Amino acid sequence: MCEEEKSYTLEENFERLEQAIEILGQEDLPLEEAFRAYSAGMEILRQCNGQIDRVEKQVLMLSEDGELEHGE
Repeated sequence: MCEEEKSYTLEENFERLEQAIEILGQEDLPLEEAFRAYSAGMEILRQCNGQIDRVEKQVLMLSEDGELEHGE
């Protein structure tokens, strides 16, 4: 399974995003490596946004007694 296909937790994606940012912060980083790190970071950010959206929808579906309501 390649890295793009693996499922990461939100916390793991935040760590991966931090690594991409560290790479981009390196002095004298070749342009191709910078582009790869930027592209990877943008993909990780997209995954994080999707994960956060799913959690927000679940929170909105919680009933008053803390049970998860099923959508209609």
